[in-house]
Amino acid sequence: MNFLNGTKEPSDSPGERVLFFIGRLLLAVSIPLIAFYVLYLGFIFLRDSHAPRGIITVVAIVWGVGGVALLYWVFNNIVEKLPDLWTNRLLPFVFVGPAMAILGWYLAIPTLRTFWLSLFGRDGPPAGLNFWEQLASPAFVGLNNYVAVFTERLMLEAFRNNLMWIIFGSTLSVAFGLVIAVLADRSRFEKVAKSFIFLPMAISFVGASIIWNFIYEYRPAGQAQIGLLNAVVVNLGGSPQAYPQWVSIAPWNNLFLIVIVIWLQAGFSMVLFSAALKGIPEELLEAGRIDGANEFQIFFRIMVPYIRGTIISVWTTIVIFTLKIFDVVWVMTGGQFGTHVIATQFYRQSFTNRNSGFGSAIAIVLLIAVIPVMFYNLKQFREQEAF
Repeated sequence: MNFLNGTKEPSDSPGERVLFFIGRLLLAVSIPLIAFYVLYLGFIFLRDSHAPRGIITVVAIVWGVGGVALLYWVFNNIVEKLPDLWTNRLLPFVFVGPAMAILGWYLAIPTLRTFWLSLFGRDGPPAGLNFWEQLASPAFVGLNNYVAVFTERLMLEAFRNNLMWIIFGSTLSVAFGLVIAVLADRSRFEKVAKSFIFLPMAISFVGASIIWNFIYEYRPAGQAQIGLLNAVVVNLGGSPQAYPQWVSIAPWNNLFLIVIVIWLQAGFSMVLFSAALKGIPEELLEAGRIDGANEFQIFFRIMVPYIRGTIISVWTTIVIFTLKIFDVVWVMTGGQFGTHVIATQFYRQSFTNRNSGFGSAIAIVLLIAVIPVMFYNLKQFREQEAF
């Protein structure tokens, strides 16, 4: 009899039942331990090996892909050896479990660690003390860092700027993307137009910021202005502005930075809206035109309500991007001239001022700000039966 592979159930004999239970238990414990040990050996090799880089690269690929496949195969086989009731209950977790473990290890635990750091002063919790001793130490400041987050002048400025990014950046990205999608769908050059408009999405935020630095470029009067914006100003009869002038007048200078994200995200919005618009039944649009509706009425009373769920999902997704915006501000101004946002303040406090407690508190506040938008987005996906 082979009780381990499930081909036959144990008899009523107590000895066979005990043997059956012990065999499955040993199998369930030993195989994962062996698999994890093999992965651990691969990790040690990659970390400490002095082998040629080519060999290390091959081992990393084989170990990474093969190790993940091995783990799925091991756990799948273990679950399939259980009774059918437990197999049906546990099998989904075989595929979801590793992802949840990775999220727990690389997201949940660091989040808790960051919150713990936010309860202490500049240098964090004292080393060498246990939990209760750290709470009793002078370094423990409780929620003082969070009070500072909502009272310090630069943080209030960052909150104001992030609000501007949400209102103007997200809204205009969605609006331009929707208008472009509608117009492009009616053009003979639809594919070419959409390709060019979507092209900025292939550029990183840092690369886009460098491009727009050139657009705001300034050369002394009398020289040819290579910056696009100053060239336009000169051709219109105005005087060229020095580069800092474009981004130094707070709070309007934030709009010059927001334009960059609109340029990047409009193509993203356009692609999603174009797909949603193509899902509108043509009969519905024709019925509106037959009833005498003009194109503006069809757009606002048929198209927009029909793709309302997509509009909300795209908008909330871009809101999350703008809440976490960092690259554009840091490359363009470094947070100067009143352009700091939450993420740049976190970087400045954590890595420039070396204030780990205050920086951790800012990170937790940013996380809390993103969570409601994320849950609302998931709710919209669920209502649309996206998953």
